[in-house]
Amino acid sequence: MKFSEFFVKTLREPPKDEESVNARLLEQAGFVRKAAAGVYSFLPLGWRVLSKIENIVREEMDKIGAELLMPALHPKENWIKTERWNALDVLFKVKSQHGHEYALGPTHEEIVVPLMRSAINSYRDLPLAVYQIQTKFRDEPRAKGGLLRGREFRMKDLYSFHQNENDLENYYTNCAIPAYKKIFKRLGLNAIVTEASGGTFSKFSHEFQVEIENGEDTVYVCAKCGLAKNKEIFEEGIGCTVCGKTTWRETTASEVGNIFKLKTKFSDSFHLTYRDNEGKELPVVMGCYGIGTSRLMGVLVEKFHDDKGITWQEAVAPFKAHLISLYESREADEIYEEIGKDLVLYDNRSLVKTTAGEKFMDADLIGIPLRIVVSADTISKGKIEIKRRGEDEAELISKEELFKMLKSK
Repeated sequence: MKFSEFFVKTLREPPKDEESVNARLLEQAGFVRKAAAGVYSFLPLGWRVLSKIENIVREEMDKIGAELLMPALHPKENWIKTERWNALDVLFKVKSQHGHEYALGPTHEEIVVPLMRSAINSYRDLPLAVYQIQTKFRDEPRAKGGLLRGREFRMKDLYSFHQNENDLENYYTNCAIPAYKKIFKRLGLNAIVTEASGGTFSKFSHEFQVEIENGEDTVYVCAKCGLAKNKEIFEEGIGCTVCGKTTWRETTASEVGNIFKLKTKFSDSFHLTYRDNEGKELPVVMGCYGIGTSRLMGVLVEKFHDDKGITWQEAVAPFKAHLISLYESREADEIYEEIGKDLVLYDNRSLVKTTAGEKFMDADLIGIPLRIVVSADTISKGKIEIKRRGEDEAELISKEELFKMLKSK
């Protein structure tokens, strides 16, 4: 895609009102713009990255569940039934012109459970798993973490329905956790499966934590076997429940996913039941599994950046290559046309208005993995220059070598 046809607007300086690394870099590089505290517009570059993240999540979720889309606007009555209307302090509440009250959904148990009453009647209907990727809302008291803590955010939530806790445990352990591990691996993240409080649902839940320098959470990792515990449940001096060792490594991390065994908490609220093979009516057992997709984008920037800008992983980079023209000729246009506009961001800005230095700075700031430069010097040598983001040295290769490289990935 050409700069002249694509909404690419970088800033010379990062915004002064942003505290987090991800917000400062994403705004400066033209991926997002802040509309209000915790509320962001995703510009074309940012939307491409977010879409790639969500497509990876979708590909793995499709293997263990069916995608649907539920409303963001929730009737008050549903939240009254679960006794969370007044209990959840981050719940956005709105009132229609007719006086009806609604919640803007921060989570979807209050919608998915009554929805499943029409789908689940018998043990033959179970197990069942559905998921969605949607915009959600939380009235955060301090939305200062960029994409890590927004008032409006994107999230994937999966819900599973089972006959009993054994079936839930099987799905939780053998389907959900492996799927999550694969998602984070594809994104280039080493996510630590971390024991956390299960709240009112169970003894433990599990969080997927990525170690970053300024992470919001403190995690303790067993120095021998790698078992991890969130600070909220960690007890100093207590041995690891797997290997018995008492040596723990403390680290800061950011949560990128969480999974809960809800059991019958919400099934009981909405009388979601099924009949077993003997005709006995029993409550449906549930699990829920969340990944904040916009939060993931923020974590990727926190994890992968340097003093020049973002260093995107290839799986989620907005384009495969960043093409810079430093010479008024058809050479760069021909390379762009051969590679294809979906694979390359082409900086075709006039050198009368934009210096070569500004083009190079923007390329580093935006962080696409491969930079291609066409100049009078490279043309005279019958070559083009390529440089990988994060590496110091550039190299000269032929156009044929470049095309082969990009089309083989």
